[in-house]
Amino acid sequence: TGNWLFVWSVISLTHTGHGCPDKCLCHMASKTADCKNRGFTEIPARLPPEIQILQLQNNRIWRINQNAFTATPLLKILDLSNNSLSSVAPGAFQKLRYLQVLNLTRNLIHYIENKTFSFLPHLKELDLSANSIIRLPETFGNSTGNITLLSVKHNKLQKMERILLESLPNLKVVLFKDNPWQCNCNIFGLKLWLESFLYRGGISDGIICSAPGIRKGKDLLKVPYELFGACPLRTAHMHLASSHHHGFEHRSSLKHSHHGELGDSGRASCEPKPKPRPVSLRHAIATVVITGVVCGIVCLMMLAAAVYGCAYAAITAKCHKEHLAPVRQHGTPEEKEPFGSSSA
Repeated sequence: TGNWLFVWSVISLTHTGHGCPDKCLCHMASKTADCKNRGFTEIPARLPPEIQILQLQNNRIWRINQNAFTATPLLKILDLSNNSLSSVAPGAFQKLRYLQVLNLTRNLIHYIENKTFSFLPHLKELDLSANSIIRLPETFGNSTGNITLLSVKHNKLQKMERILLESLPNLKVVLFKDNPWQCNCNIFGLKLWLESFLYRGGISDGIICSAPGIRKGKDLLKVPYELFGACPLRTAHMHLASSHHHGFEHRSSLKHSHHGELGDSGRASCEPKPKPRPVSLRHAIATVVITGVVCGIVCLMMLAAAVYGCAYAAITAKCHKEHLAPVRQHGTPEEKEPFGSSSA
């Protein structure tokens, strides 16, 4: 009993000597604070300032105060998965300048505000999977350009701004699956970005359409460009020509199978109409028609010339034949004279 009391006292000193919360286990050798499965409703206070890994998964945390991480500026890994967060206030993580991995999976987040993750210059992995996110912003925040992995799978996203993805130039992996993607005009920009991303060597699980009905279950990369030709977007055809020039679709489709939006909210119901043909196709048809008419006229002219030539040749031959017929019948004086002289 005495030995057990000694061991427990050593453990208690180890855990509390650095200001570790009562419900947490702090391992100073690995600079980790293990606070998972403890029933917390907020970020615990009195965390050791030197910790670099904070495990808060499987709690009931429903909000993050502005100064929640002021005392732990050295954090590199923060796991908040399986909590009750419904939103994240912009700047909630701004004190964590060394943060590299942020796990927010399996919460109740509905939307992410602009610049929510500002001032996280070392952030490399952002996992937003398994929430109820219906909208993502145009930017995650200042100094977020070093993110290499982004996961938004298992959410309620219907579209995603291309400008957001373009603000993350170091992305290597993007996970999109299990979202109700609307494959209409608003997703055209995302299609172009994804093709370019895969062409550059990026990895993705792809985007599977949920609507409209004719495209349900289809891979966005395999939806033909022509179906977006009727979208009322001024730059659509410019992007279309650029993508055809680089031949992204074929190569990116191969890469995608191996590894595996433009417009505002007011245009959410913008759906390509089947009747109007794309501009490029109309031009092609017009060119074919004009070429056919010109060729037809030339052929008719050649046929007329041939008929006229044949008729002229026939008439000339007939006249020439009629002119030679009497001569062959009676002969010329020159032809008769030798016979007469020989008989004499």
